Amino acid sequence: MKKVFKTLGIAFFGGVVALAGYKVAIEKPQVIVEKTVEPTLQTVKANYTPTVINSSSKPTDFTEAAEKTVNAVVHVKNTAIRTQQNPWAELFYGNGSGTKKYQQVGTGSGVIISPDGYIVTNNHVIEGASEIEITLNNRKKLKAVLVGADKDNDIALLKVETDEDLPNLPFGNSDNAKVGEWVLAVGNPYNLTSTVTAGIVSAKGRDLKGNSNVEAFIQTDAAVNPGNSGGALVNTRGELVGINTAISSKTGSFIGYSFAVPSNIAKKIVDDLLEYGTVQQALIGFRPDVKNSEEIEGVIVGEVFENGGAKKAGIDEGDIIKKVNDVKISKFSDLKGLLTAKRPGEYVNVTVDRDGKELTKVVKLTKLIKLPTSRYLETEFEDIDAKDKRKFKIEGGAKIKRTINKAFKEFEIGKGYILTKINGKKVSSAAEAVRILDSNTNRRLLLEMISPSGRLERFRY
Repeated sequence: MKKVFKTLGIAFFGGVVALAGYKVAIEKPQVIVEKTVEPTLQTVKANYTPTVINSSSKPTDFTEAAEKTVNAVVHVKNTAIRTQQNPWAELFYGNGSGTKKYQQVGTGSGVIISPDGYIVTNNHVIEGASEIEITLNNRKKLKAVLVGADKDNDIALLKVETDEDLPNLPFGNSDNAKVGEWVLAVGNPYNLTSTVTAGIVSAKGRDLKGNSNVEAFIQTDAAVNPGNSGGALVNTRGELVGINTAISSKTGSFIGYSFAVPSNIAKKIVDDLLEYGTVQQALIGFRPDVKNSEEIEGVIVGEVFENGGAKKAGIDEGDIIKKVNDVKISKFSDLKGLLTAKRPGEYVNVTVDRDGKELTKVVKLTKLIKLPTSRYLETEFEDIDAKDKRKFKIEGGAKIKRTINKAFKEFEIGKGYILTKINGKKVSSAAEAVRILDSNTNRRLLLEMISPSGRLERFRY
């Protein structure tokens, strides 16, 4: 019996092994595929039209503007005679022994603005020059004469004589230059003639901090280096939009930003120099509250001048100037730049914010009259008139027009006081008073003055 069960067990085990072998070796496994059906998407109409980018557009081409500009930009060489003194030679060998004269040569760039040879450049390029030489792009050299210059805006006008019409650049409207617009800077950096660099307008109405003047430069990132001064800043149409003037650098070379005098300002200065021989600066007729204006957008009106355009137009102290001729005024340099391109006698629309209400006033611009001003005493003087001479029985003097001197204000010395003597020396005019005050080396002054009431006062400073 046990033998039978043993035989059946072996047979059953053999059958299981055989069946497993068949499944693995012969029979193919059955594969079940599960198919997922995607749901049908509903179509929804959009209420906008997408912008189609024109992939066939071409990059900005600078070649035409560059060709127009390089022939109108010149190399400017100035030669100045300098004097060097050796005090030890003077001491041992007598007067004149230690004096040595030598030539100093400077270079820069200029832009031909008319076919008959007028050239605009920077004042600092030719200042103090005894001889100026111009080199055209075709290597021809010409002697130039100085027609006039404006130190405040760093613009000078030169003239060369030639029998042929010279290539020149038309002035563009710098007010239309946009931040982000492509521009080219053309000049002669490091005596490398006809150098063209490209960049964009980075900012407008830029005032360089630390400079004594308030400017309204066009800022660009076109590479400008020493020698580029006086060169052209042009748009892609080849229109002159600025005169390259300065760089912001700790090394003396270009590190990212350059600055140009806007063409509207340069053109107005050139026109003034040709017509009047000097720059006619226009004023609205107020003193700005610069300190408080830094905290807002606009320019706060401080003191309003008597007989000025602002007073006659009804502009009041505390008004905030927002626009001039629909040009937005964000800071004082914006206003200064716009007025620098205007002339006395012109009318402008000035939009002011007065207690939250916008008002537009029509202002006739007046002429800036520069009076002699002593930097040392921080005081502006004017000549006395015949009435003052008769009233106070004096032959001359310098009347205080305005002062910000703290010592004067402490002792109530101000407008109307007449300065008659400085350290015992009589003063005949305002210009003479300023010359004596600012050239005083020992800085110890005894000032003799007549008060508006006629009282004689002496003041040690």
